[in-house]
Amino acid sequence: MFRILIVEDDLETQRLFAHVLSKNGYRVDCARNGKEALSALDREYYDLLISDIMMPVMDGYELVQSLREANMTPPVLMITAKDGFDDMRQGFLAGADDYMVKPVNVNEILLRVQALLRRARVANERRLYLGGTTLDCDSLTVSTESGNCILPQKEFMLLFKMASFPGRIFTRQQLMDDIWGYKSDSDMHTVDVHISRLRERFRDNPDFHIRTIRGLGYKIERPVTPL
Repeated sequence: MFRILIVEDDLETQRLFAHVLSKNGYRVDCARNGKEALSALDREYYDLLISDIMMPVMDGYELVQSLREANMTPPVLMITAKDGFDDMRQGFLAGADDYMVKPVNVNEILLRVQALLRRARVANERRLYLGGTTLDCDSLTVSTESGNCILPQKEFMLLFKMASFPGRIFTRQQLMDDIWGYKSDSDMHTVDVHISRLRERFRDNPDFHIRTIRGLGYKIERPVTPL
């Protein structure tokens, strides 16, 4: 059974989310702010967090940033009344995996929770499939119908990271921290160089492409299948 931590200071909203998630088979705990959430995470393992942004003591931005700085990687779904692009950008920069604006549809929350948990499970596997393309962690190999390509380690890790979460936006800082490490002497341009190399290698690949999101970072996109 998946465990979910709801971080929300509004008790009515907290109870609603907890009821819906529990009814659908999830084990749910609640916290009223980021500080309480960190304490809960010290005691228990959670598969996913759902967090408000505007909370007393420690807000959602601070919570997610603290998690990522501590190398804690549970998916985080931010739900907030803030609907501006800058607010969304700040959430993704802090390390959120998805973002919803209140008022929210509880059925949509369930769909997003399922998707985030599915992506997290895939990310922990050693082999990843994107249509006819296979990424194998053990051999650093990308296999397609036209042949196999062994990548340099950093290039492979960068591609595997983004391909594990199709559609998710990764900032340059997130990619730098995850692939090169917090203490790396490399600068942000290193990420751009590796992205350019990957684009060149797989420019004719029909299963995915790397898209630049201006002001945010990069994401892997899959082709849209006609109905």
